[in-house]
Amino acid sequence: MNDNKTNGTDGTNEAPTFKRGGYRNLKSFQKATLIFDFTVEFCEKFIDRKSRTHDQMVQAARSGRQNIAEGSLASATSKKTELKLTNVARASLEELLLDYEDFLRQHNLKMWTKNSEEAKIVRGLAYSQDKSHSSYPSYLKTGETAANMMICLIHQTNYLLDRQIKTLSDEFLKYGGFTERLYWKRKEYREKSQ
Repeated sequence: MNDNKTNGTDGTNEAPTFKRGGYRNLKSFQKATLIFDFTVEFCEKFIDRKSRTHDQMVQAARSGRQNIAEGSLASATSKKTELKLTNVARASLEELLLDYEDFLRQHNLKMWTKNSEEAKIVRGLAYSQDKSHSSYPSYLKTGETAANMMICLIHQTNYLLDRQIKTLSDEFLKYGGFTERLYWKRKEYREKSQ
């Protein structure tokens, strides 16, 4: 059976099946992993370990990453669950974005504008050959550069998640969910049996 086929639209009567997993290849997951790792490092350096903010920031970063993975794993049986969990990931990263903005504001530190040279350089790292942790370490030296770098990374990841959510929504509308695919298979079976 081929992937992403729907009853009648591709010339077959096969109900669609969807791939499961593969989240490690998603750019959104890869960026969310960087965000999680850097958030742990940021909080260790710049946020009091005893504060609730420390735990909340780490948990928001973790939630962003984990929900992308969990949604991807659920995709074979529930596009609705995949879409829901990807939205949870997006919401978690938005919460984390606000924490970084709060850090800059509360410490009277400069927030880079979208078109500042600093922000453009960080955004450009996404296109470098080495997109790993080693591309960014110089930004972790001060709270100001670290928080601004994280804001850039979160915006990039949120952009990817917004596109992913749009694609998932379109797929759900086009192909339906697991229940609809079972219905198509049962209907096809009954028609062949008659």
